[in-house]
Order: sequence, then structure tokens, then C-alpha cells
Amino acid sequence: MEPLGSTLTATYAHPRSTPTNFLPAISTMASSYRDRFPHYNLTHTLSLPWRPSTYYKVASNLPTLGPYCTRSQKVCESTMLPFVSNRTTLFTRYTPDDWYRSNLTNYLESNTSRHNSERLRVDTSRLIQDKYQQTRKTQADSTQNLGERVNDIGFWKSEITHELDAMIGETNELTDVKKKLERALMETEAPLQVARECLFHREKRMGIDLVHDEVEAELLTEVDIILCCQERMKLHLDKAIAQLAANRASQHELEKDLSDKQAAYRIDDKCHHLRNTSDGVSYFRGVERVDATVSVPESWAKFTDDNILRSQSERAASAKLRDDIQNLLVVTANEMWNQFNKVNLSFTNRIAETADAKNKIQIHLAKTLQEIFQTEMTIESIKKAIKDKSAFLKVAQTRLDERTRRPNIELCRDMAQLRLVNEVDEVDSTIQTLQQRLRDAEDTLQSLVHTKATLEHDLAVKANSLYIDQEKCMSMRKTFPNTLRLEGFC
Repeated sequence: MEPLGSTLTATYAHPRSTPTNFLPAISTMASSYRDRFPHYNLTHTLSLPWRPSTYYKVASNLPTLGPYCTRSQKVCESTMLPFVSNRTTLFTRYTPDDWYRSNLTNYLESNTSRHNSERLRVDTSRLIQDKYQQTRKTQADSTQNLGERVNDIGFWKSEITHELDAMIGETNELTDVKKKLERALMETEAPLQVARECLFHREKRMGIDLVHDEVEAELLTEVDIILCCQERMKLHLDKAIAQLAANRASQHELEKDLSDKQAAYRIDDKCHHLRNTSDGVSYFRGVERVDATVSVPESWAKFTDDNILRSQSERAASAKLRDDIQNLLVVTANEMWNQFNKVNLSFTNRIAETADAKNKIQIHLAKTLQEIFQTEMTIESIKKAIKDKSAFLKVAQTRLDERTRRPNIELCRDMAQLRLVNEVDEVDSTIQTLQQRLRDAEDTLQSLVHTKATLEHDLAVKANSLYIDQEKCMSMRKTFPNTLRLEGFC
């Protein structure tokens, strides 16, 4: 391809063949050179045809003026040259010099016209070649630009596709983690219900056992920990829902941008492969004046770059939230599991203490019952002793009463009388002592019976506490979920 404006004589390896006919067709020349002839007064030649062959067409052995008769009839008589035979007076219009000068003028005009025509032909040929080369170069540049545009679109398509795949994967992973969090949140309801049931059952303890002990404190702590864990789980669950919405919004923007890029890629790729010989090319008048563009290359690239950056930002936030949720599941599971073990240990210690207290109460109750039996036996012996002393008192008093019937001087305060009086006093004092001891024994028996009732009540209370802690609470706490369930894996 030659540069614009250069000569084209050296571009052809073989010279073109000279056409046999230099003159163009009459129809084309009539339209091409219309109104281009010089305006001279050539009325004296209008009666003759302009072709040279016309002059020799009537040449024959017998020349006639027949061919001129019909044409002379079409020309005005004032413009026809008079024949010599019709002349009445001999005159001339031009001199030989005028004739020669006219011929020279025609020759010069012919040479000038031919020279201008040849120069026009050469310039036109050069112009055609230059414009052809320029048009081809412009088309090649446009094709190259379209190819670069297709490559740019392909690059951004690959970037969007890569980011879209990463975003879809991240969204799926976050969805899985969200489901795990929901399962873990559901699993916390069972431990919470168990802890509350334990507190409810322990409210049924009786008497002195209805105490705010370590077990109750640990149960309340467990309820608070589970509620706190649930609050944190719900907070992260709300964050996960919001992050999923943001991920889907970014994914939608990427998918929309990718769809637009694919449509633009197909259109630009089709335009890139269009050639002059392709099907479907046609005229669309005025399309170059239609400017439907809404962006420039910088804003176009920035739009996609912003979408990718937004997606990357949301993906990073989603990954961080996933890590936070995983850590939260582990931390909450460990916290609840540790507190669960603390409560169980407190229950075990409390059950051991209650069982030991119950055993001691049983021992004391057994001793009390034995003492009650001994006291009852003592009371019976005291009563028997009092009864036995009554006979001695009766005998002594009977003797004294009989001795009061002695006559006269025989009523003597002798040793027998004194001894009987002392015996009555002694026996009566002994009976009084035994009766006091009987009352003391009966009071002791009543105290032992009251102690027995207290011990039996306390034993029932301890048995009830053991039943609540050991049978009801500890049996329910065997169903506490393991760490894997609390982390949402089951």
C-alpha cells in the first residue's frame, strides 16, 4: 500500500494495455461534460454534423446534396451559407489569416482540453487509489479497534465470570454456615428447657432443703449463658441474612453486567468479522449522526471494576462473617458444655451431700428410736417401782394406823414408832423421787418422739431432694446435646 499523495506509476509491475478507443461513450460524455464547452459563436458550423466521418459519408462517383436537404430544412434560412450560384454579389467574410488563426485556436483548445482531461484522469485515478487505500486503512483501523474492543470485553467477561463464580461459592458457603447456625440455635432450646425444668423441679423441695445452694446458682448461670449465646446467635443470624442479601445484590449486578458484556461481545465480534463481501451489510442513512452512547471507555471500565470491587468487598465481609459464625459456634458450644459440666458436678456434690445427710439422719433416727424404746422401758420400770413402793407405804401406814389404837399408856413413841414414821417418810420420799423421775422420763420420751418426728420429716425432705436432684434433674440432663450438635453439624 502506497502512502497517500505518492505517485502510482511505480506500483504496477505491468503497464496497463492502451485501449483502442480513447473516446468515451456519447451518453457518458454528454452527461460528464455538459455545459463545459467554451461559448463561441459557431453558427456557421451548426448545419454540419460534428463527426469527421460525416464529411466523407456522401463521397461517391455522383455527389449530390441529398443528405443536406433534410438537415437544411431544419435550420433557419438566416443561418445558412448562400451558394455561389445564388449569389448576386461576390463578397467574403473572413481572411485566410482568420482561418489559420481559427484553426490554431481550435488546435490549442483541443490540446488544452485533452491535457486537462488527461490530468483529470491521472488525478482521478490517483485520487481513487488514495481514497481506496485510505478507506482500507480506516476500515482496518476500525476492525483493529473492534478486535481490541472484543478483547477488552473478553477480559472483563473472564474477570466477571471468575468473580461471579467466587461470589456464588461464597454465597453457598455462607448459606451452609447460616443453616448450621440455625440448627445450633435450635439445639440450644433443649439445654435451656432442661435447665429451666431443673429449676422448676427444685422449687418442689421441702423445708430446709429449699435452699439457694450451689446447684441453683449454677443452674441460673447456665440459663443466663444459654440466653446470652442465643442472643449472639440471633445477632449473627441477622447479620448472615443481611450479608446474603448483599451478596445476592452484588451477584445480580455481576450477572447483569455479564449478560450485557456477552451481548456486546456477540455484537462486536460480529462487527469485527464483517467484511465488504459479508451478507447483511446495507445502507443505514444517518446512523452516524445517532449518538446513543451512555459511557466512555473510562467510565465503562470503571463501572465493571466497581462491580468487581463491590463483589470482592462483600465477599471479604462474607468470609469474615463466616469465620465469626464458626468461632461463635465453637465458643458458645464450649461455654454451654463447660457450664453443663459445672452444673452436673454441682448436682453430684449436692446429691452426695444430701445422701450423706440422709444416711446420718437415718442413723440418728435409729438411735432415737432405740432411745425411745429404752426410755419407754425405763418409764415402765419407774412405774413398776412406784407401784412396788406403794405396797411398802401401805404396810408402814397401816402399821402406824393400827398402833394408833393402842390403849392409854401403850401409846408410846418407842423405837418402832419412830422407825415406822421414818419408813413412811422414806418410802414417800422415794415415791416422790420416782414420780419426778417418771415425769422426767416422760418428758424425755416426748422430746425423743419430737426428735423422731423431726428426723423422719427431715429424712423425707432429704429423700425428696435426692429424688428431685438424682432422678428427675440428672435423668433429664443425660439428654444434653454434644458439642457437634451445638456447632450445627448434626
